[in-house]
Amino acid sequence: MLNEREIESCYLGQFIPVHYHHNMLMDANRMHNFKAAIDYVVKPGMKVLELGGGTGVLSFFAAQKADKVYCVEFNPDMVQEARKFLAMNKNGARVEVIHADAFEFLPPEPVDVVICEMIHVAMLREKQVEVIEHFKQRYRGRFGGPLPLFMPEAVLMAAQPVQQEYDFDGFYAPIVQFQQPGQMQNGTLELSQPQVYSLIDFTQPNEMQYRWEGQFVAERDGQLNALRFITKNILAVVQERNSTIDWLNHYMTLPLAEPVAVRAGDTIQVGFAYRAGGQIQSLQANMQAAVVRVTASVPAFAA
Repeated sequence: MLNEREIESCYLGQFIPVHYHHNMLMDANRMHNFKAAIDYVVKPGMKVLELGGGTGVLSFFAAQKADKVYCVEFNPDMVQEARKFLAMNKNGARVEVIHADAFEFLPPEPVDVVICEMIHVAMLREKQVEVIEHFKQRYRGRFGGPLPLFMPEAVLMAAQPVQQEYDFDGFYAPIVQFQQPGQMQNGTLELSQPQVYSLIDFTQPNEMQYRWEGQFVAERDGQLNALRFITKNILAVVQERNSTIDWLNHYMTLPLAEPVAVRAGDTIQVGFAYRAGGQIQSLQANMQAAVVRVTASVPAFAA
């Protein structure tokens, strides 16, 4: 019998279709930034662990410098895919693909870097936070300190009130939408600047629950009918340049149950609550927005 977590995993990311992993290979933004971060962080002679290896591409990047890479994957179809692809690529023999559950696996020796890309917008659906928190406890129990470096090192999450178009050739359908960052979004009117609601630092203990209330000042008239969620993954901190190597997830826009009319200068009160790794619907069901019409100043989030 499957336990509750295993049943949930079937729906929340650990058994996503093989073609989804193939699509990730074609995401140039994701690939270039992870490659740059791994090339910067991994030094010759290091040992690396990847939790949730998928096609094995991130382990491949690490293997170009590391002496040994442990690539852990729970989906048996992806285990076969990773082994096949790595056998075709330079230094693929340095990667050991292991069919195991990332919630339970520990490497046979201490490692220098842990790569984990079980990331969904707002840390929903996939189990990034929970997997890393469990790993840190088990790793300390077996090897003591210090902990390895984690990639990503940190995650910034922000929310933004928007007016979203839901007319599809005359068919009204308020649906969840994913949008490419850095591009003009037809049908989306930004009513205010984003605000950061959570910073996850993987070197520190992290909670599984997110509960936030904040205020935004409307910059223009419109109908607040959705919240946009923005997730920036800080893959590596480049200290000598005082900069970071980042990966910005697709924006996720969730419709509100009740639209709210706003005017420029209005103060919008927004609140929501959800669990890391939970379903998108769990966040959507707990979103609230109202106009309080009190002028306030809030910091902006630079996406």
